[in-house]
Amino acid sequence: HLLDKLCKEIEKDLRLSVHTHLKLDDRNPFKVGIKDLAHFFSVKPIRFFNRFIHIKAYVTHYLDKTFYNLTTVALHDWATYSEMRNLATQRYGLTMTEAHLPSQTLEQGLDVLEIMRNIHVFVSRYLYNLNNQIFVEKASNNKHLNTINIRHIANSIRTHGTGIMNTTVNFTYQFLRKKFYIFSQFMYDEHIKSRLIKDIRFFREIKDQSDHKYPFERAEKFNRGIRKLGLTPDGQSYLDQFRQLISQIGNAMGYVRMIRSGGIHCCSSAIRFVPDLEDIVNFEELVKEEGLSEETQRSASVLDSVLSDLTSNSAEGTEYFKMLVAVFAPEFRSAKNMHLRNFYMIVPPLTVNFVEHSISCKEKLNKKNKTGAAFTDDGFAMGVAYILKLLDQYLEFDSLHWFQAVREKYRKELSAVAKEQTVQSAGQDEKLLQTMNLTQKRLDVYLQEFELLYFSLSSARIFFRADQTAAEETQEKKEEAGTAGTSSEGSMSAESSSK
Repeated sequence: HLLDKLCKEIEKDLRLSVHTHLKLDDRNPFKVGIKDLAHFFSVKPIRFFNRFIHIKAYVTHYLDKTFYNLTTVALHDWATYSEMRNLATQRYGLTMTEAHLPSQTLEQGLDVLEIMRNIHVFVSRYLYNLNNQIFVEKASNNKHLNTINIRHIANSIRTHGTGIMNTTVNFTYQFLRKKFYIFSQFMYDEHIKSRLIKDIRFFREIKDQSDHKYPFERAEKFNRGIRKLGLTPDGQSYLDQFRQLISQIGNAMGYVRMIRSGGIHCCSSAIRFVPDLEDIVNFEELVKEEGLSEETQRSASVLDSVLSDLTSNSAEGTEYFKMLVAVFAPEFRSAKNMHLRNFYMIVPPLTVNFVEHSISCKEKLNKKNKTGAAFTDDGFAMGVAYILKLLDQYLEFDSLHWFQAVREKYRKELSAVAKEQTVQSAGQDEKLLQTMNLTQKRLDVYLQEFELLYFSLSSARIFFRADQTAAEETQEKKEEAGTAGTSSEGSMSAESSSK
């Protein structure tokens, strides 16, 4: 009859006061009247048989509980409830407890938890930019596109704690497993396998005549030939779908890279108040020297562990790429997956397919109907670099000298057009000159797009240590293990001699 109604009235009053900007019901005290509920809180605790009824404490507890629970449901509302707490203190003299929940910022962006739970949706709906480390939404029903950058990820990690990083990598691993199953099925398809084997044989026969360069015409023929196998209802060939699969795998790797960068960003911003990272004092020892209480000693040891954790995380960060290569590589290189060995030969037609798709996406940016428009898609380069590493095929792919062949082909065509232009300029045929200018522009655009892809692929290869083959990596590991073993033996012998 009294306490619960009072609690509801106080909460309602605080809410309406904080949300006055929303133009709610008329709160003019001259028209509506005013209830001064503050008098209830000056009442001293009442003894009722074997119970004490303290109105102030009861209402404070109710508000604390409500505000805490509602903040956990929607963390971005923390500022509103913080304002309501302050108002309760000023207006009613209630001493409220701080929620101490991790607060979200105004530019929180998409939450890591949301992305993690729906990673299959995320990698298909967002496009990755390698240089700026951002994800941009492909298409949206609104007038704006969502973007996700390192700062957004760092905000999420601060909200949920660093433990979420390992969970995200585990989710990515599960997602990659499913995608690699589809990847393997595509490579096992008879039409694809036979065509790739034929291309490998053809390249071996002609490589001495073609200066060890894989012919551009052959890759173009492959790209066109696959369209004859059939198209999806929206007009995509099997190679288009395979390219999308590789882009999604690359997007997942880009997301893992962003998680690592976000983690380091979060740790470095948390540790920025520590004056010298090289020389951090041990608080536990200092507290013991001063002979302070046991609780203080425990607090000091917790502080020490937090600081050491932050310094190690901000300094290095876990090598997630190494882990994701190590976990899949043995299976990819095993004898039962021999059909995957032909992958390097499908990369040239894939790049031709990607460049055509990329140019059509960029052209749509200038059109009124922007459906399918995009200016970046580095997920493809990341995916190709990652799969080549898993299969240990960097040397095989480099032996094709593919990008040199592309440059040669376009430069030849450009010089031929330039010669033709000089001949025609004397003849004053304007229509023909216009056609040639358009041809020259088209060739320039294609050459530039291939160059951009080459740079993206070269950058992505650095992440996966492209300079090392699988044999060199195992040798390096053996050497590291050997040096570690000798150093431990040396320390053991030193100990025994001292004994």
